[in-house]
Amino acid sequence: MIESMEIIRQMLAVLGVAALLGGTLWWLKRKGLAQFAVRKRRSGRARCMEVVERLPLSPQHSLQLVRVAERVFLIALSPSACTMIESASWNDLRAGVRDGADTGVAR
Repeated sequence: MIESMEIIRQMLAVLGVAALLGGTLWWLKRKGLAQFAVRKRRSGRARCMEVVERLPLSPQHSLQLVRVAERVFLIALSPSACTMIESASWNDLRAGVRDGADTGVAR
């Protein structure tokens, strides 16, 4: 009887620690202090749209560099708005980053 009580006590302790860890991670993500990149398994086809880069400016504001087909867009995100700042060709941006040239897209 005492042995089974000890096992139950240990299991409850493990569950309590897991719940505390999960709650802390949820709170950090909600405040913008933590990010989780969950990679989904790619199918055989190429992606048409992807987030190339994300730059957090504050817990609720960020800049996103998004590629759609052969275009790239710099987008400002906030809780109240989503604004496109700049647009450029994906190939021009990649060539500019490789060469260090100014492509007109803010970095």
